[in-house]
Amino acid sequence: MEKKKITTYKDLEVYQRSYDACLLVMTKLIPNLPASEKYDLKDQLSRSSKAVPRLIAEGFAKKHQKAGFQKYLDDATGESNETQVSICQCKGIYGKFVDVAVCEQLLNEYDIIGNQLYRLREAWDEFS
Repeated sequence: MEKKKITTYKDLEVYQRSYDACLLVMTKLIPNLPASEKYDLKDQLSRSSKAVPRLIAEGFAKKHQKAGFQKYLDDATGESNETQVSICQCKGIYGKFVDVAVCEQLLNEYDIIGNQLYRLREAWDEFS
């Protein structure tokens, strides 16, 4: 299988996956949370899920600096982990309001994203 050359952050599978997961969070999960969570769980989940692809894109601009890019990948991993906890909270607290299957799908996606971020961080020397 021929690998595509990475010329932009958009070529990174982890960016694509995290962007798609963010869209799913924003369209299928957050709108179903109660209004009482506007300034807590909705806000936190919105910010953390949006941060993952943003950090990957921002870090890619520093791809020539191994430590610089890796720091952004570490931050993206932290935001991904935070997103997973928030999804678990949605499922556990508001299982009557949210689609539990969507929560499970998102948890699986963010597991994959976390693994991809780790592998990309560890292997970046080979790509640059």
